[in-house]
Amino acid sequence: MREEIIAAVKAAGVVGAGGAGFPTHVKINAAVDTVIVNGAECEPLLRAHQLLMDTESSKLLIGLKAVMLATGARRGVIGLKRKYAAAVDKLQAEFKQAKEQELELFFLADIYPAGDEQVLVHEVTGRIVPEGGIPLHVGVVVANVETMINIAEALAGKPVTGKYVTVTGAVGRPATFKAPIGMAIRELIELAGGTTVRDYAVIDGGPMMGKLTTVDQPVTKTTGGIIVLPAEHSLVSGKSMPWPVVANRAKAVCCNCRACTDVCPRYLLGHSLEPHRIMQAFGRGQCNAGDVVTQAFLCCECGACDTFGCTMGLSPRRVNAELKRQFGQAGIKNQHNAKPRYPRTTRQYRLIPAKRLLYRLGLEAYDGNAPLVTNPVTTQAVRILLLQHIGIPAQPIVRVGAMVNKGDLIAVIPEGAAVGCNLHASISGQVAAVDDAIVIQAMS
Repeated sequence: MREEIIAAVKAAGVVGAGGAGFPTHVKINAAVDTVIVNGAECEPLLRAHQLLMDTESSKLLIGLKAVMLATGARRGVIGLKRKYAAAVDKLQAEFKQAKEQELELFFLADIYPAGDEQVLVHEVTGRIVPEGGIPLHVGVVVANVETMINIAEALAGKPVTGKYVTVTGAVGRPATFKAPIGMAIRELIELAGGTTVRDYAVIDGGPMMGKLTTVDQPVTKTTGGIIVLPAEHSLVSGKSMPWPVVANRAKAVCCNCRACTDVCPRYLLGHSLEPHRIMQAFGRGQCNAGDVVTQAFLCCECGACDTFGCTMGLSPRRVNAELKRQFGQAGIKNQHNAKPRYPRTTRQYRLIPAKRLLYRLGLEAYDGNAPLVTNPVTTQAVRILLLQHIGIPAQPIVRVGAMVNKGDLIAVIPEGAAVGCNLHASISGQVAAVDDAIVIQAMS
């Protein structure tokens, strides 16, 4: 049974439906004692997972139990916030009806980033993931709500062809859609009533960890949100600031007050990541101070340091990201592997309340409902990227002119690749192009 579950998940092209898109068949091919469903959805404005925990609760439990069976886990936990009242009621009813003994709900504090998998693991189990490690190293597998639902679908022979996306911000009718993978972001914004401002920018993902994008870009397996904001919004200014400006400001302005370190979730868990020391070394041009600057490897880029910590408008996150990029080019590997036993004693006083973060970001005007649209979302064309996951790009197995049906396999994991993902047609139609993506045109 274990091998059958892993094979079905691999065949269906399931990846982590958030973050970097790690192929799920690789993640669940492990032995652990605990499986955690990440239902925190701590990024402000996003709504998909709390809606799915209500409307797709049965599939969520099927996916969770399948992962427990594949990994040998005896404990299955759904971590969510008590304020997701509809989801809580639905899941509790499901547990009672099924008389589940091995599954439980765990109520997370309404903090950011409760959904960071290392924070989540500590909150649920009390364990601390080692520096540079993953939950597997402490006997845990973590997957988010949509990933678990996709696992349940995979067991029924249904591949991943759609993505639940919250479209919100400066739009006429904020909503959550299940969009065909490869659909243009522009079309989703139009379905949400179009923009309500003339000059705007678009964030792919949440306001904290999301990236600026364009309306021509396609939905991928990891697209969790599309946030439209006025072009002059402070979030847009921060995300669009060129690296030379970020670097020069860091060198000229940072006073090493350590406010960034005091709110860093990984530091508070006991890791030796001190952003203010990295900023100090960077500002002094001491980038050969290995033990200090290589702490950047431990940064999860959650943005707590620059959004909630620094009062000077600096971005330790951007500095850490650039250092990691340079280390990668230079072939420098992470050497930090300490195993903290306890979190910092100040952690309980440094947690970031979600509501305060919302106001700090200047997003309170957009903090409304984004209901799930149940009507099927259709499009005339999709552009399915060959690389929308960690690992090697998928290898196309279709040619221009070929006719495909929704759900057909169109690209496979390259032979010999340790990490990769299959891709499937998200609409029926004719293949119009094959390059770094497969373009499918619907037949009228």
